[in-house]
Amino acid sequence: MSVIRHLAAPIPTQLPELKPDTYLSETQWQVLLALIDAVIPSIVVGSEAEDQEKSQLRISQSQYVEAYERTKRLMKQPPDCDKFRQYLEARPLDNPRFMRLIKRTIQRVPDGTRKQLGAVLSIIATRVGSLAGTGYYTPIQEQPVHVREAIIQSWNQSWLTVWPIIGKSILKMAKVSFAQTDPLFMELIGYKEAPDDYRPGPSFRFDFLQFEAGPEVETVETDVVVVGSGCGGAVCAKVLAEAGHGVVVVDKGYYFPTSRLPMATEAANEFLYEGNGMVQSADGSVTIVAGSCWGGGGSINWSVSLQPQGFVRQEWADQGLGFFTTQEFQHCLDRVCDFMGVSDANIRHNHRANVILNGSKKLGWSAKPCPQNTGGAEHYCGNCTLGCSSSEKQGPTVSWLPAAANAGARFIEGFEASEVLFDKKNGSKQAVGVLGTWISRDKDGNVHTPESGRVTRQVRVKAKKVIVACGTLHSPLLLMRSGLKNPHIGKNLHLHPVGQMNASFDEDIKGWEGGILTSVCTTFENLDGKGHGVKLEPSSMVPYMFLYEHPWRNALQWKLDALRCRQMDNFIAISRDRDSGRVYPDPDTGRPVIDYTPSAFDRKHILAGLIALAKLCYIEGAAEIWPFVQSVPSFVRRRRRRRQSRPVADPTADSDSDSEASSGSSGNESEDDNIDQGINDPDFAAWLRTLERAGVSFPGTTFTSAHQMGTCRMGASASRGVVGPDGAAWEARDLYVADASVFPSASGVNPMITNMAIADWVARGVSRDLKKARSRPTL
Repeated sequence: MSVIRHLAAPIPTQLPELKPDTYLSETQWQVLLALIDAVIPSIVVGSEAEDQEKSQLRISQSQYVEAYERTKRLMKQPPDCDKFRQYLEARPLDNPRFMRLIKRTIQRVPDGTRKQLGAVLSIIATRVGSLAGTGYYTPIQEQPVHVREAIIQSWNQSWLTVWPIIGKSILKMAKVSFAQTDPLFMELIGYKEAPDDYRPGPSFRFDFLQFEAGPEVETVETDVVVVGSGCGGAVCAKVLAEAGHGVVVVDKGYYFPTSRLPMATEAANEFLYEGNGMVQSADGSVTIVAGSCWGGGGSINWSVSLQPQGFVRQEWADQGLGFFTTQEFQHCLDRVCDFMGVSDANIRHNHRANVILNGSKKLGWSAKPCPQNTGGAEHYCGNCTLGCSSSEKQGPTVSWLPAAANAGARFIEGFEASEVLFDKKNGSKQAVGVLGTWISRDKDGNVHTPESGRVTRQVRVKAKKVIVACGTLHSPLLLMRSGLKNPHIGKNLHLHPVGQMNASFDEDIKGWEGGILTSVCTTFENLDGKGHGVKLEPSSMVPYMFLYEHPWRNALQWKLDALRCRQMDNFIAISRDRDSGRVYPDPDTGRPVIDYTPSAFDRKHILAGLIALAKLCYIEGAAEIWPFVQSVPSFVRRRRRRRQSRPVADPTADSDSDSEASSGSSGNESEDDNIDQGINDPDFAAWLRTLERAGVSFPGTTFTSAHQMGTCRMGASASRGVVGPDGAAWEARDLYVADASVFPSASGVNPMITNMAIADWVARGVSRDLKKARSRPTL
């Protein structure tokens, strides 16, 4: 181990140079930037705008005064008048960092999607197309900001699905880029990409295999090759190496030591996440977050270490997989938890975690702390999403892979496996290794420079056993590329689709500080009596991650809401989805295409979860609540004046007058005002009915997934799954899958521990087979 000391901030990770922006025409860029400009424009008082209505949104002096007075009333630490004016007047398009991120975002969009976007932009750039798409004969790029803003508002309400989808894409791009790059916004909310007391923890020095340039295929030999260094592959590597077997772990991602963590958000998306953090389902209804670096999802997850519940284990056992109700499976679970020091003993809960715990107690619901894989450390860290610098989280790069290395395992980073290799003698397939492309770092150890200036080499890893553990999105694609035909490959995709909610409180929270997810409410996890429902959890508070879907009604509203984000909490209703989708390769690029839309059955549960989250926020004193449902207004708590005749226990109690009316408020008082109605508050109850009537469906609501499972499902026979109860592929000998893709259905809990326990089981079986083969007499 080596410790990097005396760093005041992480060493910056450079981004690749931008490619020329010729993938959109000049006119298409003009239209796109005109739309983005209307989402978060420069906002000025009318008398100061002069003739700049093309690039500035004008508001009246009274609107400005009202906005500032409301901001001062609602914020514990409001900006002064000058800073507030600067914040409103700032135009993101004038910020070079913002513009670079917009161009990088478009550059990352898959070619097919980008062509579709370009086609729409070209159409509405014409007068006829503009009339059809916007209702105006003048093309959108020639319109003033307030007209462009009105067009986006109309798109959000359109009955033609194409326009809400286009509108959402523009909104998301603008909000994400703004929340990552605006310096004054960061200053006013007090967000820093690394803490003031930054001290990186110890980093393990991985000795990655290196290869010289050459036309021939380089060959490496070992007992077991493991494809993927995440939660499944890392566990397999440790178990097998410590059992005395030769192990080589390969991964397309690269390793980043703690001295480079947490990364700036743009770099984190580039180097730590699948698809540069931009993966979406084919229809755009679900945004998928998946790790793609050395250590996989275990390097960027949130430490949650929940074991699968009895009803899930029984469901899997009832499918012919009796192992899941055996004590041996429990031993596997306990073994992986013990190795990482999983515990809930020293957790310091932050505000939103306590909203879950305390609110549930007040409502009579079940809630508990979430055990963390932090070796018993407090780990009051909100940065794990961008890479954890403390080394307290015992993920793959901190615990499992170093243990494997100490036992003799070898590693190759930057290796993209193209196929599993087979010996096809006697009419059957026997896995004998993997073939892939290795791309080195540059001479300075960087990975942002063009691949043309780095060594690229075809590498074959010959092995007696092959373990595929490259994740739910990529494991099935590798099997498909390798010629396997089992009809379950790529099917049975579960995502735990999530509905989100923001809530603002009368406290200065700074929610990006403290543990990301340390509590859970389980009352609603079995809504159908068959183990399907939702868990209520806190979520990551990196600003762009909880503001990108924060409802946008108009530019001023969103900019003012964003300014209050230091008093916000973000919560998720995470569903155990009954219904599934599939993943398959893009015919042009080979990258995963995710065919998944949350079903009506699962959306009903997500809606129940959002309603329950709103109740938790209300009972814990939320001043305003925003479900991420476009058609539902926020709920604003009414502060009622207390009657003088009302007996009060505390003569110093607050007696402020009403501040703001909430949605659905009648304004009438009754004798019931003499008691604390709690969630029966008529205003709140009326608003909940509005939310319930609206429901959650795309495109008015979009969903998120951080858990992918099931695409190489385990089954009792080849007709029921891709692999058998021991993780061995039905179609080929000596080939195994050991990641969350083997889950028979959704786990219902954050899947890390289930994934690791299955990998532990698979690896021990592989080890037994290897030892038996060694002990057989040779003829």
